[in-house]
Amino acid sequence: MQFIITAYDGSDPDALSRRMNVRPKHLENIAKVKEAGHVICAGGITDPEGLLKGSFLVMDFGTRAKLDEYMESEPYVTENVWQDIRIETCNVVVMGTIKK
Repeated sequence: MQFIITAYDGSDPDALSRRMNVRPKHLENIAKVKEAGHVICAGGITDPEGLLKGSFLVMDFGTRAKLDEYMESEPYVTENVWQDIRIETCNVVVMGTIKK
């Protein structure tokens, strides 16, 4: 089952510094989840100035419960970086890198 997660950081003055402080833990965790085959693609959402303000992840888990287990251990969740999280099922039909 595939999911798209759109997660926005808080809007408080410390939001970006909180993200950057937690980022190493997030990257370590997402690498493990990717190695297990759950990450289709992921990246940052930026504001018009190019500063990070959230994340998007397209993931594949057997069930919503398995995705929820991942989310409960995700550092951006546990460390209160993501404050507005939306999760929807999706159907990925194109995967990999598109070459020009």
